[in-house]
Amino acid sequence: MTLRHKSQIQDMKKAETMSAQLWSQPQLYEIRFEGHLSAYRAQMFEGLEMVQEPDGETVLTGSVIDQAALHGILNRIRDLGVPLLSVKRLSQDEAKIERGVRDATHH
Repeated sequence: MTLRHKSQIQDMKKAETMSAQLWSQPQLYEIRFEGHLSAYRAQMFEGLEMVQEPDGETVLTGSVIDQAALHGILNRIRDLGVPLLSVKRLSQDEAKIERGVRDATHH
């Protein structure tokens, strides 16, 4: 094994450790896409808060347990054929602010 190969293995282990630390608990995400969904299709995202905004965008917000779950959500959006606009990991504070803003504007 060469020194370069050992360095690459160490880098991969560091990346795995960082990923494991990131996902040691569910992460909060906000996912935006273009268009609104029927009640039937909205069931695909059960467990996530869904807001269909007046400008024609849909916003999904909620806890995602790991990267496989995140990719599953993104795959469902892709399968619907709607344009994905953004994916944002939220801090706890951002999530509280987002919920407060939505509650104030949708009630």
